[in-house]
Amino acid sequence: MASAKLVLVAALVILLQASTSAVARHHHHAKPDPCDDAEGDGPETGMRHKHKKPHCPSKPGGHGGGGGGTPGIMTVNGFEKGQEGGGPAACDGKYHSDKDMIAALSTRWYDGGRRCHKTIRITSKRNGRTVEARVVDECDSNHGCKDDVVDTSAAVWEALGLDTDVGVVPVTWSDA
Repeated sequence: MASAKLVLVAALVILLQASTSAVARHHHHAKPDPCDDAEGDGPETGMRHKHKKPHCPSKPGGHGGGGGGTPGIMTVNGFEKGQEGGGPAACDGKYHSDKDMIAALSTRWYDGGRRCHKTIRITSKRNGRTVEARVVDECDSNHGCKDDVVDTSAAVWEALGLDTDVGVVPVTWSDA
């Protein structure tokens, strides 16, 4: 009886994750970054923030150091037209093949589009394998995507030797 309950709970978690990721990737044109110090001490005109100085996390994904990259959660999503991933990619307004080594990053890591078309290095914490993927999209944290998501194509999962049916795995990532 306990194992039947466990299976039911696992199925509900998987369904919840699938519905969350279907809503998570909303594509918008790059917005000004309120954390960008180049423009002074606050959000730019047109930004909708309730505070004068929003909390700005440190910039992840940098080079160097022996830390192995920024910890995150990798999810699988469709980048082709008609799939659960939503509309066309934010970086170029196009759909992409799930056979391509591509990724969408959470809003803070997407960095207002500054990582568009740049290559990132993704390492699975499960098996230690590493691959490189090109950033083509934003996983919009203002519309359901968590702050620590590296949303990738099925090709990335395959190259890492991971099962896409799992749906969520711990990774580290960095700019390549």
